Amino acid sequence: MAVDDSGKKKPIPEGLWAKCPKCEQIIYSKELQTNMSVCPKCGHALRINARERIQLLIEEGSFTEIAADLEPKDPLEFVDSVPYKTRMKESQKKTEQKEAAIIGEGMMGPHRVAVAALDFEFMGGSMGSVVGEKVTMAIEYALENELPLLIVSASGGARMQEGILSLFQMAKTSAALARYQKEQLPYISVLADPTTGGVTASFAMLGDIIVAEPRALVAFAGPRVIEQTIRQTLPQGFQQSEFVLKHGMVDMVVERQQLKVTLIKLFDFFMSARRKARAAQLEKE
Repeated sequence: MAVDDSGKKKPIPEGLWAKCPKCEQIIYSKELQTNMSVCPKCGHALRINARERIQLLIEEGSFTEIAADLEPKDPLEFVDSVPYKTRMKESQKKTEQKEAAIIGEGMMGPHRVAVAALDFEFMGGSMGSVVGEKVTMAIEYALENELPLLIVSASGGARMQEGILSLFQMAKTSAALARYQKEQLPYISVLADPTTGGVTASFAMLGDIIVAEPRALVAFAGPRVIEQTIRQTLPQGFQQSEFVLKHGMVDMVVERQQLKVTLIKLFDFFMSARRKARAAQLEKE
């Protein structure tokens, strides 16, 4: 509690301070925001939502959203402890968006890029039929307009409330990427914390370059499930991005402050190589 001029206690405004989940230090929220939601005490990258992610990576004022009003149905009329429709409404109210994926196009440096970002705040970024459709739309938009593609994943995997319909999205997104990559257009996949389940088993691991944020959980099944299954203690840091980098599952681990610059350099390389290849092909013709 703060104290005013009269000596009376007054409540501290909500959201003024934040607590780092790793080092548990209290951080001034504006300082955290200025530092891209990376703890200035220990360097831990806090989770951010899809819109914040797009703001960090896409040039200001250049992002145009696609299919913002596309929202899920409840084909199975699924009920567990809470009806699926109720969960959806709660997430829509919390995030002020219709689904767990935001797609569109924008500029990254000199590059016009198609982008999709998953939002872990919306039902754990789970992939239901609409998330799969929106990711596929982003891929097809990139293909149609011959744009480089960026997908940022933060997901608990397939959405159990949609049953097999959610599992279909793994094949659907993967097939769309196969069509896209035939045109030799670059797809960069960014893995944020966490990237797990059916998202890991499909489009998240199909990038030409796979980039992970530091200490992000990258897995199919979580470590607790694996330990219970194999009845063994897992190595320290198992399934964190640094561990999976060492074992060849991702190509690089990049600090959030360097992520945009790194992605632009990668797009520079790929698009320059593509232009040269096309020029050489035209000369032969």
